[in-house]
Amino acid sequence: MVRLALIVGLALALASCGVPNIPGITPYKPDIQQGNYVSQDVIAQLKPGMTREQVRFLLGTPLLTDIFHADRWDYVYWREAENGKRESRRVALFFNEGKLEHVQGDVISPAAGR
Repeated sequence: MVRLALIVGLALALASCGVPNIPGITPYKPDIQQGNYVSQDVIAQLKPGMTREQVRFLLGTPLLTDIFHADRWDYVYWREAENGKRESRRVALFFNEGKLEHVQGDVISPAAGR
């Protein structure tokens, strides 16, 4: 009986342990990143007429491919920093007969400056 009370008391004591709340000190919160990061520098390397393989080599495999729109690749990127700031980016590439036709999204298309 005493042994049971001691085990229950020890279990309750351990259950009440936790991380103390110290003002001014917050625990580490890592950045959360999902999708393909596509920078403006990489988009600038895209040229109309590039093959799908060339685009895949440059940008990686697209996050979304739609079976109903086989000539469209979507690259989606989402990141939440440690401070809670969120960054998101969407880029859509359109192909015609297997060749890159144009780019739409949150970055400036290389053909836009022409």
